[in-house]
Amino acid sequence: MHTRNKRCLGALLLALSALPLAAQAWEKDRTYKFTVLHTNDHHGRFWHNEQGEYGLAAQKTLVDQLRYDVQAHGGAVLILSGGDINTGVPESDLQDAEPDFRGMNLIGYDAMAIGNHEFDHPLSVLRQQQKWAKFPLLSANIYQKSTGKRLFQPYALFNRMGLKIAVIGLTTDDTAKIGNPEYFTDIEFRPPATEALAVIKKLRMKEKPDVIIAATHMGHYDNGNHGSNAPGDVEMARALPAGYLAMIIGGHSQNPLCMAQDNVKQANYVPGTPCVPDKQNGTWIVQAHEWGKYVGRADFSFRNGVLTLEHYELIPVNLKHKVTDRDGQTRWLNYTPEIAQNSAMLKLLTPFQKKGDAQINQKIGQVNGRLEGERNQVRFVQTNLAHLILAAQMARTQADFAVMSGGGIRDSIDAGDITYKNVLKVQPFGNTLTYIDMPGSEVEKYLTVVANIHVDSGGYAQFANVSLVADGARVSEVKINGEALQADKIYRMATFSFNAHGGDGYPPVNTLPGFVDTGFVDAEVLKQYIQKHSPLDASAYAPKGEIVYK
Repeated sequence: MHTRNKRCLGALLLALSALPLAAQAWEKDRTYKFTVLHTNDHHGRFWHNEQGEYGLAAQKTLVDQLRYDVQAHGGAVLILSGGDINTGVPESDLQDAEPDFRGMNLIGYDAMAIGNHEFDHPLSVLRQQQKWAKFPLLSANIYQKSTGKRLFQPYALFNRMGLKIAVIGLTTDDTAKIGNPEYFTDIEFRPPATEALAVIKKLRMKEKPDVIIAATHMGHYDNGNHGSNAPGDVEMARALPAGYLAMIIGGHSQNPLCMAQDNVKQANYVPGTPCVPDKQNGTWIVQAHEWGKYVGRADFSFRNGVLTLEHYELIPVNLKHKVTDRDGQTRWLNYTPEIAQNSAMLKLLTPFQKKGDAQINQKIGQVNGRLEGERNQVRFVQTNLAHLILAAQMARTQADFAVMSGGGIRDSIDAGDITYKNVLKVQPFGNTLTYIDMPGSEVEKYLTVVANIHVDSGGYAQFANVSLVADGARVSEVKINGEALQADKIYRMATFSFNAHGGDGYPPVNTLPGFVDTGFVDAEVLKQYIQKHSPLDASAYAPKGEIVYK
Protein backbone atom coordinates (compact mmCIF):
# COMPACT_ATOMS: atom_id res chain seq x y z
CA MET A 1 0.00 0.00 0.00
CA HIS A 2 1.29 3.46 -0.91
CA THR A 3 2.17 5.89 1.89
CA ARG A 4 -0.64 8.23 0.85
CA ASN A 5 -3.19 5.42 1.04
CA LYS A 6 -1.85 4.42 4.44
CA ARG A 7 -2.31 7.96 5.69
CA CYS A 8 -5.86 8.08 4.34
CA LEU A 9 -6.64 4.76 6.01
CA GLY A 10 -5.14 6.07 9.24
CA ALA A 11 -7.27 9.21 9.08
CA LEU A 12 -10.39 7.14 8.35
CA LEU A 13 -9.72 4.81 11.29
CA LEU A 14 -9.13 7.75 13.61
CA ALA A 15 -12.39 9.32 12.45
CA LEU A 16 -14.29 6.09 13.02
CA SER A 17 -12.79 5.68 16.48
CA ALA A 18 -14.06 9.14 17.43
CA LEU A 19 -17.70 8.37 16.52
CA PRO A 20 -20.21 7.81 19.34
CA LEU A 21 -20.44 4.18 20.33
CA ALA A 22 -23.67 2.36 19.80
CA ALA A 23 -24.43 -0.75 21.83
CA GLN A 24 -23.43 -3.55 19.49
CA ALA A 25 -22.44 -7.18 19.81
CA TRP A 26 -19.47 -8.74 18.08
CA GLU A 27 -20.12 -10.74 14.94
CA LYS A 28 -19.93 -14.50 15.18
CA ASP A 29 -16.90 -16.14 13.50
CA ARG A 30 -15.31 -12.78 12.76
CA THR A 31 -11.74 -12.19 13.95
CA TYR A 32 -11.08 -8.70 15.31
CA LYS A 33 -7.54 -7.43 15.65
CA PHE A 34 -6.34 -4.57 17.79
CA THR A 35 -3.05 -3.48 19.34
CA VAL A 36 -2.48 -1.66 22.60
CA LEU A 37 0.60 0.59 22.71
CA HIS A 38 1.58 1.85 26.14
CA THR A 39 4.02 3.95 28.17
CA ASN A 40 4.11 5.12 31.79
CA ASP A 41 5.98 7.34 34.26
CA HIS A 42 6.98 9.88 31.64
CA HIS A 43 8.19 12.38 34.28
CA GLY A 44 8.82 15.33 31.99
CA ARG A 45 11.07 13.57 29.47
CA PHE A 46 9.63 15.27 26.39
CA TRP A 47 13.18 15.88 25.10
CA HIS A 48 15.87 13.26 24.45
CA ASN A 49 18.80 13.01 26.86
CA GLU A 50 22.47 13.77 26.17
CA GLN A 51 22.96 10.36 24.54
CA GLY A 52 19.91 10.77 22.31
CA GLU A 53 17.83 8.25 24.24
CA TYR A 54 14.00 8.30 24.37
CA GLY A 55 12.15 11.65 23.84
CA LEU A 56 8.77 12.26 22.20
CA ALA A 57 10.24 13.01 18.76
CA ALA A 58 11.60 9.46 18.39
CA GLN A 59 8.52 8.03 20.10
CA LYS A 60 6.32 9.76 17.51
CA THR A 61 8.26 8.13 14.65
CA LEU A 62 8.03 4.71 16.30
CA VAL A 63 4.32 4.94 17.06
CA ASP A 64 3.55 6.07 13.51
CA GLN A 65 5.45 3.06 12.16
CA LEU A 66 3.63 0.69 14.50
CA ARG A 67 0.24 2.18 13.67
CA TYR A 68 0.80 1.74 9.93
CA ASP A 69 2.00 -1.82 10.45
CA VAL A 70 -1.05 -2.74 12.53
CA GLN A 71 -3.45 -1.14 10.07
CA ALA A 72 -1.77 -2.89 7.14
CA HIS A 73 -2.53 -6.21 8.84
CA GLY A 74 -6.19 -5.41 9.42
CA GLY A 75 -6.00 -4.07 12.97
CA ALA A 76 -6.37 -0.82 14.87
CA VAL A 77 -4.33 0.83 17.62
CA LEU A 78 -5.14 2.09 21.12
CA ILE A 79 -2.45 4.22 22.82
CA LEU A 80 -2.53 4.41 26.62
CA SER A 81 -0.39 5.87 29.41
CA GLY A 82 -0.02 4.63 32.97
CA GLY A 83 0.35 8.21 34.24
CA ASP A 84 2.90 10.38 36.05
CA ILE A 85 3.51 12.82 33.24
CA ASN A 86 4.72 15.40 35.77
CA THR A 87 7.94 16.01 37.69
CA GLY A 88 11.48 15.05 36.85
CA VAL A 89 13.00 17.41 34.28
CA PRO A 90 13.30 21.15 34.96
CA GLU A 91 12.43 22.26 31.41
CA SER A 92 9.10 20.46 31.83
CA ASP A 93 8.55 21.29 35.50
CA LEU A 94 8.96 25.04 34.99
CA GLN A 95 6.29 24.91 32.25
CA ASP A 96 3.80 22.67 34.12
CA ALA A 97 4.40 19.82 31.62
CA GLU A 98 2.73 21.75 28.78
CA PRO A 99 5.26 20.46 26.20
CA ASP A 100 4.67 16.89 27.37
CA PHE A 101 0.88 17.00 27.01
CA ARG A 102 1.06 18.80 23.67
CA GLY A 103 3.57 16.22 22.45
CA MET A 104 1.30 13.38 23.56
CA ASN A 105 -1.51 14.97 21.55
CA LEU A 106 0.65 14.87 18.42
CA ILE A 107 1.50 11.20 19.01
CA GLY A 108 -2.19 10.41 19.36
CA TYR A 109 -2.62 9.11 22.90
CA ASP A 110 -6.17 7.92 23.55
CA ALA A 111 -6.24 8.06 27.38
CA MET A 112 -4.05 8.07 30.47
CA ALA A 113 -4.36 7.11 34.10
CA ILE A 114 -3.87 9.94 36.57
CA GLY A 115 -0.68 9.29 38.55
CA ASN A 116 0.32 10.46 42.01
CA HIS A 117 2.71 13.05 40.54
CA GLU A 118 -0.19 14.72 38.76
CA PHE A 119 -0.83 16.15 42.25
CA ASP A 120 2.61 17.67 42.77
CA HIS A 121 0.95 21.03 42.14
CA PRO A 122 -2.43 22.45 43.14
CA LEU A 123 -5.50 20.99 41.43
CA SER A 124 -5.75 24.10 39.25
CA VAL A 125 -2.57 23.04 37.42
CA LEU A 126 -3.99 19.59 36.72
CA ARG A 127 -7.19 21.18 35.43
CA GLN A 128 -5.07 23.25 33.02
CA GLN A 129 -3.30 20.09 31.88
CA GLN A 130 -6.68 18.52 31.20
CA LYS A 131 -7.40 21.45 28.87
CA TRP A 132 -4.09 20.98 27.04
CA ALA A 133 -4.69 17.24 26.61
CA LYS A 134 -6.89 16.14 23.72
CA PHE A 135 -7.42 12.80 25.45
CA PRO A 136 -9.15 11.96 28.75
CA LEU A 137 -7.27 11.81 32.06
CA LEU A 138 -8.93 8.93 33.90
CA SER A 139 -9.34 7.93 37.52
CA ALA A 140 -12.31 6.12 39.03
CA ASN A 141 -11.15 6.22 42.66
CA ILE A 142 -10.49 9.93 43.31
CA TYR A 143 -13.36 11.71 45.04
CA GLN A 144 -14.14 15.17 46.36
CA LYS A 145 -14.74 14.82 50.08
CA SER A 146 -17.23 17.67 50.33
CA THR A 147 -19.56 16.36 47.61
CA GLY A 148 -18.82 12.62 47.57
CA LYS A 149 -18.51 12.77 43.78
CA ARG A 150 -15.69 11.67 41.53
CA LEU A 151 -13.28 14.43 40.52
CA PHE A 152 -12.34 12.84 37.20
CA GLN A 153 -13.79 10.79 34.38
CA PRO A 154 -13.71 7.14 35.54
CA TYR A 155 -13.57 5.46 32.13
CA ALA A 156 -13.62 6.03 28.38
CA LEU A 157 -15.11 3.98 25.54
CA PHE A 158 -13.43 3.30 22.21
CA ASN A 159 -14.48 1.65 18.95
CA ARG A 160 -11.68 -0.27 17.26
CA MET A 161 -12.71 -2.00 14.00
CA GLY A 162 -16.22 -2.49 15.41
CA LEU A 163 -15.00 -3.83 18.74
CA LYS A 164 -16.15 -1.94 21.83
CA ILE A 165 -13.31 -1.37 24.31
CA ALA A 166 -13.65 0.25 27.72
CA VAL A 167 -10.64 1.76 29.53
CA ILE A 168 -10.87 2.42 33.27
CA GLY A 169 -8.41 4.72 35.08
CA LEU A 170 -7.16 4.00 38.61
CA THR A 171 -4.70 5.83 40.88
CA THR A 172 -2.74 4.45 43.84
CA ASP A 173 -4.37 5.31 47.16
CA ASP A 174 -0.83 5.93 48.42
CA THR A 175 -1.12 9.33 46.72
CA ALA A 176 -2.61 10.85 49.87
CA LYS A 177 0.46 9.69 51.78
CA ILE A 178 3.24 10.36 49.31
CA GLY A 179 1.80 13.52 47.76
CA ASN A 180 1.71 16.98 49.31
CA PRO A 181 -1.04 16.94 51.99
CA GLU A 182 -1.66 20.66 51.43
CA TYR A 183 -3.36 19.77 48.15
CA PHE A 184 -5.63 17.04 49.54
CA THR A 185 -7.81 18.89 52.03
CA ASP A 186 -10.92 18.11 49.95
CA ILE A 187 -9.67 15.07 48.00
CA GLU A 188 -10.11 11.41 48.89
CA PHE A 189 -8.39 8.40 47.31
CA ARG A 190 -10.56 5.31 47.67
CA PRO A 191 -9.29 1.70 47.29
CA PRO A 192 -8.80 1.10 43.55
CA ALA A 193 -9.94 -2.55 43.52
CA THR A 194 -13.26 -1.65 45.15
CA GLU A 195 -13.90 1.15 42.69
CA ALA A 196 -12.79 -0.97 39.74
CA LEU A 197 -15.32 -3.66 40.65
CA ALA A 198 -18.14 -1.11 40.88
CA VAL A 199 -17.25 0.49 37.54
CA ILE A 200 -16.87 -2.84 35.76
CA LYS A 201 -20.27 -4.02 36.99
CA LYS A 202 -21.82 -0.78 35.74
CA LEU A 203 -20.07 -1.11 32.38
CA ARG A 204 -21.15 -4.73 31.92
CA MET A 205 -24.75 -3.82 32.69
CA LYS A 206 -25.03 -0.53 30.81
CA GLU A 207 -22.41 -0.32 28.03
CA LYS A 208 -21.69 -4.03 27.46
CA PRO A 209 -18.12 -3.56 26.15
CA ASP A 210 -16.41 -6.46 24.42
CA VAL A 211 -13.09 -5.81 26.18
CA ILE A 212 -12.30 -4.00 29.45
CA ILE A 213 -8.80 -2.64 30.12
CA ALA A 214 -7.52 -0.78 33.18
CA ALA A 215 -4.94 1.98 32.82
CA THR A 216 -3.50 2.20 36.33
CA HIS A 217 -0.89 3.99 38.37
CA MET A 218 -0.59 1.54 41.25
CA GLY A 219 2.65 -0.41 40.85
CA HIS A 220 3.59 -4.01 40.09
CA TYR A 221 4.92 -6.00 43.03
CA ASP A 222 6.08 -9.57 42.54
CA ASN A 223 3.51 -12.04 43.82
CA GLY A 224 1.59 -9.18 45.44
CA ASN A 225 4.33 -8.45 47.98
CA HIS A 226 3.80 -4.70 48.13
CA GLY A 227 5.55 -4.09 51.46
CA SER A 228 4.82 -0.62 52.85
CA ASN A 229 3.28 0.47 49.53
CA ALA A 230 -0.44 0.38 48.83
CA PRO A 231 -1.66 -2.77 46.99
CA GLY A 232 -0.84 -2.73 43.30
CA ASP A 233 -1.86 -4.35 40.02
CA VAL A 234 -1.22 -7.96 41.04
CA GLU A 235 -3.35 -7.64 44.15
CA MET A 236 -6.18 -5.99 42.22
CA ALA A 237 -6.17 -8.62 39.48
CA ARG A 238 -6.45 -11.32 42.13
CA ALA A 239 -9.20 -9.47 43.99
CA LEU A 240 -11.50 -9.17 40.95
CA PRO A 241 -13.51 -12.07 39.49
CA ALA A 242 -11.54 -13.92 36.84
CA GLY A 243 -12.03 -12.42 33.40
CA TYR A 244 -13.39 -9.08 34.59
CA LEU A 245 -10.29 -7.30 33.29
CA ALA A 246 -8.53 -8.29 30.08
CA MET A 247 -5.41 -6.22 30.69
CA ILE A 248 -3.80 -3.78 33.09
CA ILE A 249 -1.59 -1.04 31.63
CA GLY A 250 0.45 -0.19 34.71
CA GLY A 251 2.85 2.36 36.11
CA HIS A 252 4.23 3.75 39.38
CA SER A 253 6.82 1.07 40.26
CA GLN A 254 8.80 1.99 37.12
CA ASN A 255 9.90 -1.44 35.97
CA PRO A 256 10.38 -3.06 32.59
CA LEU A 257 7.81 -5.73 33.42
CA CYS A 258 9.15 -8.95 31.90
CA MET A 259 8.65 -12.16 33.85
CA ALA A 260 11.44 -14.63 34.55
CA GLN A 261 8.99 -17.16 35.99
CA ASP A 262 5.59 -17.18 37.68
CA ASN A 263 5.35 -14.25 40.11
CA VAL A 264 8.99 -13.24 39.61
CA LYS A 265 10.04 -10.62 37.07
CA GLN A 266 13.47 -10.40 35.43
CA ALA A 267 15.91 -8.50 37.61
CA ASN A 268 18.07 -7.07 34.82
CA TYR A 269 16.08 -6.93 31.62
CA VAL A 270 18.21 -6.26 28.52
CA PRO A 271 16.58 -3.88 26.02
CA GLY A 272 15.51 -5.56 22.79
CA THR A 273 15.27 -9.09 24.19
CA PRO A 274 11.99 -11.05 24.45
CA CYS A 275 9.57 -9.95 27.15
CA VAL A 276 6.84 -12.04 28.78
CA PRO A 277 4.19 -9.97 30.60
CA ASP A 278 2.68 -11.04 33.90
CA LYS A 279 -0.66 -12.81 34.03
CA GLN A 280 -2.75 -12.94 37.19
CA ASN A 281 -6.23 -14.44 37.48
CA GLY A 282 -6.75 -14.25 33.72
CA THR A 283 -5.54 -10.64 33.47
CA TRP A 284 -2.44 -9.59 31.53
CA ILE A 285 -0.34 -7.00 33.38
CA VAL A 286 2.23 -4.84 31.57
CA GLN A 287 4.47 -1.88 32.34
CA ALA A 288 7.04 -0.10 30.17
CA HIS A 289 9.67 0.98 32.70
CA GLU A 290 9.80 4.82 32.70
CA TRP A 291 10.55 8.07 30.82
CA GLY A 292 9.44 6.76 27.43
CA LYS A 293 12.42 4.41 27.33
CA TYR A 294 10.13 1.80 25.79
CA VAL A 295 6.86 1.58 23.95
CA GLY A 296 5.02 -1.58 24.91
CA ARG A 297 3.17 -3.39 22.13
CA ALA A 298 0.41 -5.93 22.82
CA ASP A 299 -1.27 -7.49 19.76
CA PHE A 300 -4.67 -9.03 20.45
CA SER A 301 -7.19 -11.03 18.47
CA PHE A 302 -10.84 -11.37 19.48
CA ARG A 303 -13.06 -14.08 18.07
CA ASN A 304 -16.41 -15.37 19.30
CA GLY A 305 -15.97 -13.70 22.67
CA VAL A 306 -12.45 -15.06 23.27
CA LEU A 307 -9.59 -12.59 23.62
CA THR A 308 -6.08 -13.86 22.79
CA LEU A 309 -2.74 -12.09 23.28
CA GLU A 310 -0.96 -12.99 20.06
CA HIS A 311 2.29 -11.11 20.67
CA TYR A 312 3.91 -8.81 23.21
CA GLU A 313 7.15 -6.84 23.23
CA LEU A 314 8.87 -3.87 24.81
CA ILE A 315 10.38 -1.74 22.03
CA PRO A 316 13.38 0.38 23.13
CA VAL A 317 13.36 4.02 22.06
CA ASN A 318 17.01 4.58 21.13
CA LEU A 319 18.31 3.05 24.37
CA LYS A 320 22.08 2.71 24.43
CA HIS A 321 24.88 1.08 26.42
CA LYS A 322 28.39 2.37 26.97
CA VAL A 323 31.37 0.47 25.59
CA THR A 324 35.09 1.17 25.98
CA ASP A 325 37.43 0.65 23.03
CA ARG A 326 40.93 -0.79 23.35
CA ASP A 327 42.36 2.71 23.26
CA GLY A 328 40.24 3.69 26.26
CA GLN A 329 37.68 5.71 24.32
CA THR A 330 34.06 5.28 25.38
CA ARG A 331 31.14 5.19 22.99
CA TRP A 332 27.38 4.80 23.30
CA LEU A 333 25.93 2.01 21.15
CA ASN A 334 22.27 1.37 20.42
CA TYR A 335 20.70 -1.87 21.60
CA THR A 336 18.40 -1.80 18.56
CA PRO A 337 18.35 0.17 15.28
CA GLU A 338 18.22 3.94 15.64
CA ILE A 339 14.78 5.56 15.41
CA ALA A 340 14.74 8.91 13.61
CA GLN A 341 13.21 11.94 15.30
CA ASN A 342 9.94 13.21 13.86
CA SER A 343 10.39 16.69 12.40
CA ALA A 344 6.89 17.92 13.31
CA MET A 345 7.45 16.92 16.93
CA LEU A 346 10.82 18.66 17.02
CA LYS A 347 9.22 21.80 15.61
CA LEU A 348 6.58 21.67 18.35
CA LEU A 349 8.95 20.99 21.25
CA THR A 350 12.06 23.03 20.38
CA PRO A 351 10.65 26.37 21.59
CA PHE A 352 9.75 24.77 24.93
CA GLN A 353 13.23 23.29 25.26
CA LYS A 354 14.93 26.60 24.46
CA LYS A 355 12.73 28.47 26.90
CA GLY A 356 13.64 26.03 29.66
CA ASP A 357 17.34 26.08 28.81
CA ALA A 358 17.52 29.84 29.08
CA GLN A 359 16.21 29.69 32.62
CA ILE A 360 18.20 26.87 34.11
CA ASN A 361 21.50 26.25 32.38
CA GLN A 362 23.43 28.91 34.25
CA LYS A 363 26.36 27.79 36.41
CA ILE A 364 25.82 28.34 40.14
CA GLY A 365 28.82 26.53 41.67
CA GLN A 366 31.24 23.59 41.66
CA VAL A 367 31.81 20.34 43.56
CA ASN A 368 34.93 18.15 43.67
CA GLY A 369 33.12 14.79 43.90
CA ARG A 370 29.82 13.04 43.22
CA LEU A 371 26.84 13.96 45.38
CA GLU A 372 24.76 10.79 45.64
CA GLY A 373 21.03 10.98 45.01
CA GLU A 374 20.16 7.74 43.21
CA ARG A 375 16.88 6.06 44.15
CA ASN A 376 18.63 2.85 45.25
CA GLN A 377 20.75 4.87 47.69
CA VAL A 378 18.61 7.67 49.17
CA ARG A 379 15.86 5.19 50.07
CA PHE A 380 18.27 2.82 51.80
CA VAL A 381 21.21 4.70 53.34
CA GLN A 382 22.29 8.18 54.39
CA THR A 383 23.99 10.09 51.56
CA ASN A 384 26.19 13.16 51.14
CA LEU A 385 23.67 14.89 48.87
CA ALA A 386 20.98 14.55 51.54
CA HIS A 387 23.40 16.06 54.07
CA LEU A 388 24.05 18.97 51.71
CA ILE A 389 20.33 19.63 51.24
CA LEU A 390 19.73 19.47 54.99
CA ALA A 391 22.71 21.72 55.67
CA ALA A 392 21.10 24.30 53.40
CA GLN A 393 17.86 23.97 55.38
CA MET A 394 19.63 24.46 58.70
CA ALA A 395 21.65 27.42 57.46
CA ARG A 396 18.53 29.25 56.28
CA THR A 397 16.47 28.54 59.45
CA GLN A 398 19.21 28.41 62.12
CA ALA A 399 17.89 24.96 63.02
CA ASP A 400 19.61 22.51 65.36
CA PHE A 401 18.88 19.54 63.11
CA ALA A 402 17.00 18.67 59.92
CA VAL A 403 15.02 15.73 58.55
CA MET A 404 13.56 14.87 55.14
CA SER A 405 12.20 11.94 53.11
CA GLY A 406 14.83 10.23 51.00
CA GLY A 407 12.21 10.03 48.24
CA GLY A 408 12.33 13.82 47.98
CA ILE A 409 15.77 13.51 46.32
CA ARG A 410 15.34 12.68 42.64
CA ASP A 411 18.79 12.83 41.07
CA SER A 412 22.55 12.95 41.74
CA ILE A 413 25.05 15.75 41.06
CA ASP A 414 28.33 14.70 39.43
CA ALA A 415 31.71 16.28 40.09
CA GLY A 416 32.35 19.54 38.25
CA ASP A 417 30.20 22.55 37.50
CA ILE A 418 26.75 22.74 39.06
CA THR A 419 23.87 24.44 37.23
CA TYR A 420 20.43 25.42 38.44
CA LYS A 421 19.18 22.58 36.23
CA ASN A 422 21.13 20.10 38.39
CA VAL A 423 19.47 21.49 41.50
CA LEU A 424 15.99 21.38 40.00
CA LYS A 425 16.47 17.77 38.95
CA VAL A 426 17.45 16.92 42.52
CA GLN A 427 14.46 18.79 44.01
CA PRO A 428 11.69 19.11 41.40
CA PHE A 429 8.65 19.32 43.70
CA GLY A 430 8.65 22.99 44.71
CA ASN A 431 8.17 22.34 48.44
CA THR A 432 8.74 25.17 50.88
CA LEU A 433 11.18 25.22 53.79
CA THR A 434 9.62 25.04 57.26
CA TYR A 435 10.79 24.76 60.86
CA ILE A 436 9.34 23.94 64.26
CA ASP A 437 10.59 24.48 67.82
CA MET A 438 9.98 21.42 70.03
CA PRO A 439 11.12 20.19 73.45
CA GLY A 440 13.49 17.23 73.46
CA SER A 441 10.74 14.92 74.73
CA GLU A 442 8.70 15.61 71.59
CA VAL A 443 11.77 15.39 69.38
CA GLU A 444 12.37 11.84 70.62
CA LYS A 445 8.78 10.85 69.81
CA TYR A 446 9.13 12.35 66.34
CA LEU A 447 12.44 10.62 65.65
CA THR A 448 11.02 7.31 66.88
CA VAL A 449 8.47 7.40 64.06
CA VAL A 450 10.58 8.67 61.18
CA ALA A 451 13.77 6.72 61.98
CA ASN A 452 11.83 3.46 61.90
CA ILE A 453 10.17 3.98 58.51
CA HIS A 454 11.11 1.07 56.27
CA VAL A 455 13.96 1.26 53.80
CA ASP A 456 13.05 1.00 50.11
CA SER A 457 10.28 3.53 50.50
CA GLY A 458 10.09 7.24 49.75
CA GLY A 459 9.67 7.89 53.46
CA TYR A 460 13.10 6.55 54.46
CA ALA A 461 14.47 9.40 56.58
CA GLN A 462 17.63 11.35 55.87
CA PHE A 463 19.08 13.23 58.86
CA ALA A 464 21.57 16.01 59.57
CA ASN A 465 23.02 16.82 63.02
CA VAL A 466 21.34 13.68 64.39
CA SER A 467 22.82 10.43 65.64
CA LEU A 468 20.76 7.54 66.99
CA VAL A 469 20.18 3.81 67.07
CA ALA A 470 16.85 2.53 65.66
CA ASP A 471 15.55 -1.01 66.18
CA GLY A 472 12.32 -0.97 64.18
CA ALA A 473 10.16 0.26 67.03
CA ARG A 474 12.24 2.58 69.20
CA VAL A 475 15.27 4.89 69.13
CA SER A 476 18.09 5.13 71.62
CA GLU A 477 21.38 6.97 72.12
CA VAL A 478 19.87 10.06 70.50
CA LYS A 479 22.21 12.99 70.06
CA ILE A 480 21.65 16.39 68.45
CA ASN A 481 24.79 18.01 67.11
CA GLY A 482 26.91 15.57 69.10
CA GLU A 483 25.23 16.16 72.46
CA ALA A 484 22.78 13.85 74.24
CA LEU A 485 19.13 14.80 73.73
CA GLN A 486 17.69 16.66 76.73
CA ALA A 487 13.97 16.19 77.37
CA ASP A 488 13.31 19.77 78.53
CA LYS A 489 15.54 21.61 76.06
CA ILE A 490 13.95 23.35 73.05
CA TYR A 491 15.31 22.26 69.66
CA ARG A 492 14.60 23.70 66.25
CA MET A 493 13.95 21.18 63.48
CA ALA A 494 13.98 22.11 59.78
CA THR A 495 12.05 20.10 57.19
CA PHE A 496 10.11 20.61 53.99
CA SER A 497 6.41 21.45 53.83
CA PHE A 498 5.71 18.01 52.38
CA ASN A 499 6.92 16.25 55.52
CA ALA A 500 5.67 18.98 57.85
CA HIS A 501 2.11 18.35 56.64
CA GLY A 502 2.40 14.59 57.21
CA GLY A 503 3.68 13.47 53.81
CA ASP A 504 5.18 9.95 53.63
CA GLY A 505 3.58 9.17 56.98
CA TYR A 506 5.68 11.64 58.96
CA PRO A 507 4.04 13.08 62.10
CA PRO A 508 2.38 16.36 61.01
CA VAL A 509 3.84 19.39 62.76
CA ASN A 510 2.21 22.18 60.75
CA THR A 511 -0.54 22.72 63.34
CA LEU A 512 1.77 22.82 66.38
CA PRO A 513 2.69 26.06 68.19
CA GLY A 514 5.97 27.44 66.93
CA PHE A 515 5.59 26.08 63.38
CA VAL A 516 6.82 28.42 60.65
CA ASP A 517 6.55 28.01 56.88
CA THR A 518 9.25 30.30 55.50
CA GLY A 519 7.81 30.30 51.99
CA PHE A 520 11.30 29.68 50.55
CA VAL A 521 11.21 27.07 47.77
CA ASP A 522 13.45 24.03 48.35
CA ALA A 523 15.47 24.24 45.13
CA GLU A 524 16.06 27.96 45.60
CA VAL A 525 17.34 27.36 49.16
CA LEU A 526 19.79 24.74 47.90
CA LYS A 527 20.84 26.93 44.97
CA GLN A 528 21.73 29.85 47.23
CA TYR A 529 23.61 27.61 49.65
CA ILE A 530 25.69 26.18 46.80
CA GLN A 531 26.43 29.67 45.48
CA LYS A 532 27.57 30.83 48.92
CA HIS A 533 29.72 27.80 49.80
CA SER A 534 31.13 26.86 46.40
CA PRO A 535 33.43 25.20 45.58
CA LEU A 536 31.92 22.36 47.60
CA ASP A 537 33.92 19.52 49.11
CA ALA A 538 31.77 16.40 48.64
CA SER A 539 33.59 14.54 51.43
CA ALA A 540 32.62 17.22 53.95
CA TYR A 541 29.01 16.06 53.65
CA ALA A 542 29.71 12.32 53.76
CA PRO A 543 27.79 10.31 56.40
CA LYS A 544 29.92 9.12 59.29
CA GLY A 545 27.79 6.29 60.64
CA GLU A 546 25.58 8.55 62.74
CA ILE A 547 22.42 6.51 62.01
CA VAL A 548 22.54 2.87 63.11
CA TYR A 549 19.80 0.31 62.40
CA LYS A 550 19.48 -2.91 64.36
